[in-house]
Amino acid sequence: MNAEIISIGTELLMGELTDTNASWIAGRLPPLGIQLQWVSIIGDDLPKLTQAFRDGMARSDIIFTTGGLGPTQDDLTREAVAAALDETPQVQEAELDNLRQWFRNRGQDMPAHNVKQAHLIPSAAFITNRNGTAPGWWAQRDGKHVICMPGPPGENRAMWADEIDHRLKSMIDTEVTITRNIKTLGLGEASVDEIVSEYFGLENPYLGIYSKADGIHLRIIARAADAAAARSMIAPVEDAIHDRLAPYIWGYDDETPELSVGAALLQRGLTLSTMESVSGGFLANTITEAPDSSQWYRGGSVAYTIPALLAQGVDAVILETHGVVSQQTANAMARTAQIATASDFAIGVTGVLGPHEFEGHRPGTIHIAIAHGSDVREFPLRTPPRRLVIKRRSCNTALTELRKLISDVAP
Repeated sequence: MNAEIISIGTELLMGELTDTNASWIAGRLPPLGIQLQWVSIIGDDLPKLTQAFRDGMARSDIIFTTGGLGPTQDDLTREAVAAALDETPQVQEAELDNLRQWFRNRGQDMPAHNVKQAHLIPSAAFITNRNGTAPGWWAQRDGKHVICMPGPPGENRAMWADEIDHRLKSMIDTEVTITRNIKTLGLGEASVDEIVSEYFGLENPYLGIYSKADGIHLRIIARAADAAAARSMIAPVEDAIHDRLAPYIWGYDDETPELSVGAALLQRGLTLSTMESVSGGFLANTITEAPDSSQWYRGGSVAYTIPALLAQGVDAVILETHGVVSQQTANAMARTAQIATASDFAIGVTGVLGPHEFEGHRPGTIHIAIAHGSDVREFPLRTPPRRLVIKRRSCNTALTELRKLISDVAP
């Protein structure tokens, strides 16, 4: 089945918001056997939206939309779908009662404008939204489907999990597409390409290579009649990649560095602490994005100046002899954090964020240290001199290198 995604809202065209919904939805379609063909962003313009739905239903089996389901005058998704299908929306009293109850549960009266969210056309059914006032629409006509979801990610993703995913699975019996992402760090894109070059250029399974902030990713994509057959096609390619790149692999599929590190530490009953300067708290913030981080992260400090480093216990002699931007200082930061929190592992990160040189080092000069027991591993790094890139690269490198070191500790 062919599909397209329409992201709706003038704020997306103005650059006020970034459309993360389209990529999220796109990532969930291949395993269902749905081929995404078009993605578009359209502003809050009824004629343009109506035409987009007419065009979409002529060329696609399924249209997914996000946005435009609110109660205000510029929320026009329902009106556009109704116009494209030449149907008139009517208030559904049961849904209106649900909306009123939603507001009563929060001690509020329902504003009159929210009544429009209870409108429905004959060709559509509501999709329950447990996180907001905007129910979705699932419209059908002549074998074509229009699935309308609210714009806030917390609402549309819960709606997908609760209502949409299982229904799509039940109606699609064509071939499925399965993907496997293998994430590496420590080799450049050209080196990885050369090592597994014989697997590129195949159509099914297909192997792609991508340079990301957390390393080089390899994505295997296989199409088959069912998931088991697709996985059997992926297996020999994945095995070959693992045999050749195992020392550089830190994660798979949707794993992030912090989730991968957390899972490995939990499995082994180990803990982590941090001390950072150049990353300005980015490392601690990333770590605590992992929902279970309180079980393995002992804490961290942002020592952004020499007085702060001294206050945290970093040896003044090391700072005076080697400077703030040095591997010796990164090592001392890791060791100090490890001792202060009695953690099994500790990360120290120092460097130059810019925009100017510091201690004779250019922006993007980074030193990372990881302490474990009496051992300290060193990871000097050079990145482009852009502040956000420096923070992200230092953080991702520290966590992915830590993940590889944890593998050496017996579970």
